[in-house]
Amino acid sequence: MMRICGPSASALLATAIWLLAGVALGQPPVIRAGDPVPRDVREIYEAGCRYLAKVQEPSGNWNDSQQGPGVTGMAMMVLLASGEDPNHGAYRTHIRRALRSIIASQDAESGFYGGSGGSHSSMYQHGFATLAVAEAYGVVDDRTLWIEDGGPGKGLSTGQSLELAVKLAVTSAKHNPLGAWRYSPDATDHDTSVSGAMLMGLLGARNAGIEVPDETIDKAITYYTTMTGPDGQVGYAGPQGGSMATTSIGTLVMAIARRKDLPQFALASRCLVGGVHAGGSESHYLNYTRYYKAQALFQADVDAWQQWNMKLIQDVKAQRRPDGSLSTGAAGDGGQVAGTSLTLLALALNFRFLPIYER
Repeated sequence: MMRICGPSASALLATAIWLLAGVALGQPPVIRAGDPVPRDVREIYEAGCRYLAKVQEPSGNWNDSQQGPGVTGMAMMVLLASGEDPNHGAYRTHIRRALRSIIASQDAESGFYGGSGGSHSSMYQHGFATLAVAEAYGVVDDRTLWIEDGGPGKGLSTGQSLELAVKLAVTSAKHNPLGAWRYSPDATDHDTSVSGAMLMGLLGARNAGIEVPDETIDKAITYYTTMTGPDGQVGYAGPQGGSMATTSIGTLVMAIARRKDLPQFALASRCLVGGVHAGGSESHYLNYTRYYKAQALFQADVDAWQQWNMKLIQDVKAQRRPDGSLSTGAAGDGGQVAGTSLTLLALALNFRFLPIYER
C-alpha cells in the first residue's frame, strides 16, 4: 500500500508553522444546499434505492452475507437520504418497515440492538443502528409508525428506542479503561473502527436532541487523539499502522464532535487531504473506506472532497451492476446490501439531506 503520510522533516516543519499560525484547515464551504447534483449521481443513487427496495424482506430486514440491525440501518439511511418524503414518498413503506425491524431487534433491558446474542450481535451493529435511528428520529412520523404492524403501542417510539441505545453505549464506555468500544458491550479492549461506529451513533443521537453525557464524548475523542500518530495516521489499536479508513474515522469523529481545534484533527486532515492530491488508492475494505472518507473529506476540506468525489462518481459508474447494486465482490466488501449501502451513502454527500452530513 502506498504510504502517503510519511513525516518528512520539511513536512513536519511546515505543519508546525501552519499550526502556530492558527490557519484553519480547508476552504470556507462553497457547497450549498440546492447546488445541482450531477446527473450520474442521481441515476446511480436512484438505481441503488430501487435495488434496496426490491431485495428488502417483508419483515423490514435486509438478509445477506452481512446482516443485522446495523446493516438494515445502513440501507434505511440510503433511503432517508434519497430526498423522498419518508412519510409519504416512494420509499415510505420500506423506511418504516426497516425502522420497526431495528427497534424490534432491541433488547428491552439492555438497549442493545440485535438482542441478547447471536451471530449478528456486535457493537458494529449497535453503532450503525443507533446512527440510523438517530437520523430517523424527528423525521419519520412516530404517531403512525406501528399502525401498519398491529396498531399503536406495539413497539417503542423512535425516541424511546434511541434513548435506550444511548444508555447502552454510555454504560459500555464507562466500563472501558479508555472510554472506547470493541465487539461486545462489556469489552475492556478497543479499536478505532468499532469505536467509530459507536461514537458516530452517539454524535448522531446528540445532534438529534438526545442527552449524551459530555464526559462520554470527551473521553472518546481523547482516545482518538492518542491513536493519532505524528504523521497524522490514525491507527487501529494504537497510533501506528493506520489505514485510510481509520484515519478517515478519526478525522470525522473529531469534526462532528466540534473539535476541529485539536492539533490531531489538523494532522489527520492533512494526511487525508494529502492522499487525495497524491492520488492514493483504497483497495482494502473499499466500500467501508469510501463511506468514511467521503464524510471526513467533506468536513476537512471541501475542495479536496470535490476532487475526490468526481473520481468516486466515475469509479462507481463503472462498478454499477444491471440490478443497481454496487458491491465489488472484493474481500471485506461487506456483501451486496452492506457494500451497496456504504458506497451510496458516500455519494449521498452530494444530496446532504441527512442531518449528520451537515458541515
